[in-house]
Amino acid sequence: MTWHNQEWWPNLLRLDILDDNAGDLSPYGEDFDYAEEFQKLDLEAVKADIEDVMTDSQDWWPADYGHYGPLFIRMAWHSAGTYRTLDGRAGAAGGLQRLPPESSWPDNVNLDKARRLLQPVKQKYGRKLSWGDLIILAGNVALESMGFETQGFAGGRVDEYKSNEAIEWGPETDWETTSPERFEDEEVGNLKDPLANTVMGLIYVNPEGPYGEPDVEGSAANIREEFSRMAMDDEETVALIAGGHTFGKVHGASDPEEHVGAEPEAAPIEEQGLGWDNDFGEGKGPDAITSGIEGPWNSSPIQWDMGYIDNLLGHDWTSVKGPGGAWQWEPVGDDIEAAPAPHAPDETEEPMMLTTDVALKHDDDYREVLERFQENPDEFQQAFARAWFKLIHRDMGPRERFLGPEVPDETFIWQDPVPDADYDIVGDDEVAELEEAILDSDLTRTQLVKTAWASASTYRDSDKRGGANGARIRLEPQRSWEANEPEELAAVLDTYEEIQAAFNDRDDDVRVSLADLIVLGGNVAVEQAAADAGYDVDVPFEPGRTDATAEQTDADSFEPLEPKVDAFRNYLGDGDFDDLYDTLEERMVDKADLLDLSVSELTVLVGGMRALGATYEDTDRGVFTDDPGTLTNDFFQTLLDMDYEWEPVDEDEEVFEGYDRDTGEQELEATRFDLIFGSNARLRAYADVYAADDDEEQFVQDFADAWHKVMTLDRFDLE
Repeated sequence: MTWHNQEWWPNLLRLDILDDNAGDLSPYGEDFDYAEEFQKLDLEAVKADIEDVMTDSQDWWPADYGHYGPLFIRMAWHSAGTYRTLDGRAGAAGGLQRLPPESSWPDNVNLDKARRLLQPVKQKYGRKLSWGDLIILAGNVALESMGFETQGFAGGRVDEYKSNEAIEWGPETDWETTSPERFEDEEVGNLKDPLANTVMGLIYVNPEGPYGEPDVEGSAANIREEFSRMAMDDEETVALIAGGHTFGKVHGASDPEEHVGAEPEAAPIEEQGLGWDNDFGEGKGPDAITSGIEGPWNSSPIQWDMGYIDNLLGHDWTSVKGPGGAWQWEPVGDDIEAAPAPHAPDETEEPMMLTTDVALKHDDDYREVLERFQENPDEFQQAFARAWFKLIHRDMGPRERFLGPEVPDETFIWQDPVPDADYDIVGDDEVAELEEAILDSDLTRTQLVKTAWASASTYRDSDKRGGANGARIRLEPQRSWEANEPEELAAVLDTYEEIQAAFNDRDDDVRVSLADLIVLGGNVAVEQAAADAGYDVDVPFEPGRTDATAEQTDADSFEPLEPKVDAFRNYLGDGDFDDLYDTLEERMVDKADLLDLSVSELTVLVGGMRALGATYEDTDRGVFTDDPGTLTNDFFQTLLDMDYEWEPVDEDEEVFEGYDRDTGEQELEATRFDLIFGSNARLRAYADVYAADDDEEQFVQDFADAWHKVMTLDRFDLE
């Protein structure tokens, strides 16, 4: 066995999750433009090929009811359904279901077969069709082939070729377990951030009920907790569950623990990436085993209808152990319409329900939605169409990233829309005029930098949300976030609005948005700070941002973007964290990853922000310079200077005091965000470069480049 650094030193800060941001791992190379390739597809031809596969049952993995539609819906659902709002990670982007750990989750048993069935389609279209898009498109085609009218489909999911190790799935080390550490206060209830699934290795919740028991009240509570963390309200939740369970069946011909083998990542090499070898009977078809629960939900498993809702509400249900040894629910009495057996049409099966299904019926709010859908089938169809479209596209970001002929005309509130400019965008002459107006105002360099950073750094590369475009920093909830120092922010915004009004009151059609002004102000401050240090640096400015309105902003959905801490502004928050990150520096790396930063970009941005004095409430913590506001490498030089020794101010070890070794006088103050760049060997290696006398110019240029990157992360129109 080869031991790695993390095994030798388990508390070592993991920086490798940032390495993927430094380069492209795709075999197609950095010049590959997937959007351009996707647009070459004949989407109707692709869909026809998928439907051919869907209705051509294969002996090696025979289709239930002669139709792979339900299997492909499950594949697409389980790909997209991992998305969570807390950090925007997971979801269908990247085709991560084909990589561990998702490829081997217990909840994804036999989805390896679904992807292999689609291999000929992927092979035919190659680089024009990513696995991420193919998996989702197959789910859409499945719905349409069984009589459902979808909202549409958008391509644009670029495949990953390495597992996203930044995704924190939970504290457990065993599959299908739930530990107290998964929940706040170590009690079942609110999940710790950033989790969404309540069980390790399951997409959502345990279908048998909490801890594998048929507890309908507890199951309803878990459903609401989980679905809310993937941005779904009660109506969307019911629509998704009811719509999805309208199709297909679950498989539990016998006990999985007795008959099902290792998952793909643990299977022997001769299995070639397939897993869950089943030695019960033929191991497939009527003998298939997935969850261990057995049976269909209604009498027409490959047709869109009201069968699921009618069965759930129209019958009483009692919990029993099924043939797979799992808890499921059977109807009371024998008056329910039977379903055809999936591999013997002349035989029948009795419909069943999961604990999670019955939970919807016994929860007052969920039941009200079910009854409304039952009385209004068209409303149910529309609700499922909209919720399904949201589910499979939620992690793709704004509408301009959506590709293909089936993109709906409607822009949805969850896409964080910004208006199109109905005016002429500023050019070079106007930008120069605005720069002068900013410099002539009473705004300080620190205010300019902090405001621009607060606006742009909300961006998350995980789901392409946030960023400076839209200027939502002037709207709730961002305007009142503690990290943004609301009173000072309000004063800065007032000044920007005065500059904007004076400029836009001119006779011509050229206008400037607050979003552009905020970024331009930060750029001006960086250029001035570099000039004061003796370096001529140009920070590129690309105008074109517009200002979103409150009506275009789902305020509640922006709450997860609020920074609990911010290493770049040395903001420590209130210290009351009940999440899965142990230290401040782990939270710093997590944020750097969401900003798509490399290790060097993280390092140079922290050092530059300290040189600029851009700290929360303008504290001196980490501002290791006598000339704050000037872009020098003083932070790194002082940090690595052996003239100082450090001691924590209290047992929390979050704030430290620096003492002169000769005099014993306390001269400096720092946080863990600062000292980690001297403590961690890899971060120190970068700090050592930027501390060198002859590398200050490189530091200044690298900071300007990294700053520009953050300011334009959300400018998808520039790609």
